Amino acid sequence: MAKDGPNWDGLLKWSLSHADGTQPTRQLSEEDRKWFMEAMQSQTVDVVKRMKEITLVMQTPEHVLVDHGVTPQDIEDLLDELQEHVESIDMANDLHSIGGLIPLLGFLKNSHANIRAKAADVVRTIVQNNPRSQELVMEANGLESLLSNFTSDADVHVQTQALGAISSLIRHNKAGVTAFKLDNGYAGLRDALASDSVRFQRKALNFLQYLLQEDVSDRSVATGLGFATVLIHLASSDDAETREAALGVLLELAREKNDGRGCSSVELRQLLEERIEGISSMSHEDLETVKEERQLVDALWSVCYNEPSSLGEKGLLVLPGEDALPPDVASKLLEPLLRASAANGSATEKKEEPVKLL
Repeated sequence: MAKDGPNWDGLLKWSLSHADGTQPTRQLSEEDRKWFMEAMQSQTVDVVKRMKEITLVMQTPEHVLVDHGVTPQDIEDLLDELQEHVESIDMANDLHSIGGLIPLLGFLKNSHANIRAKAADVVRTIVQNNPRSQELVMEANGLESLLSNFTSDADVHVQTQALGAISSLIRHNKAGVTAFKLDNGYAGLRDALASDSVRFQRKALNFLQYLLQEDVSDRSVATGLGFATVLIHLASSDDAETREAALGVLLELAREKNDGRGCSSVELRQLLEERIEGISSMSHEDLETVKEERQLVDALWSVCYNEPSSLGEKGLLVLPGEDALPPDVASKLLEPLLRASAANGSATEKKEEPVKLL
């Protein structure tokens, strides 16, 4: 039985027999040239052509696909393939010109949760570090569909993938950030933090910290929306990454007005005391795995109470074998504030009103 696919062995033998270094290179006959070109072209995927074919499928009504035996898994497989193609920024931008962006965004409303989730993940790939595609998705009202899935979908995986796409869509995208705030995006993040899904919580925490670092005026808004309570709860999570992320956001809120006013709650002090006690009882091996948490707890205590935590006295802030001085967590997290202050100082003639979130 003949083997399907390219005859790579035959091609290799042919190439070696004609260019083995033992004899002068000869001119290919027209027949050999034709055979060789056909062999090579059979292995070259015309990406744009393939994207157009996938676009035609995406444009086909769902009931027609069902009638032709196309399953939801088939659609997911096509979206997987499309995602590979649009990892190239040029191909990502070309998707709109060939008519594929709009039907892709339409899949965000598909009746199958896995397709909605996968469509959001493809959008994330398209817009990541790609201002042109960010603009195209915004113009096509893609943010609205993503926000709807993020805040309202019954499937937490769909919500998580939508949040990932939103994060990539509005990162370094001023218009996107503004639209997110105006559409009660912060309230959606607060609800996400209360989810039972650790993965959803982590994504929300990381995105929240990014937003607060980019616009320090949002700290007071986040405080007013009651983020501190849920953050204190998450900072006691059994999941180390969730604890670290929650402590990082709490540190941002504690720096509201840069005067520690975000530290007034008894619950926060109790949390920090418990975390110090928990860290103090860890084995050396466990201590090595929570280096970032140790630094965050100490930085948060320092900002709130104007004194170092007891971790330093106990020799738990810098362990034997670690750098003599730990990474300056406080300075790292304060850097966005310093940048913002510098920018404000150089633009005092024209000051924009902050976006109202409520």
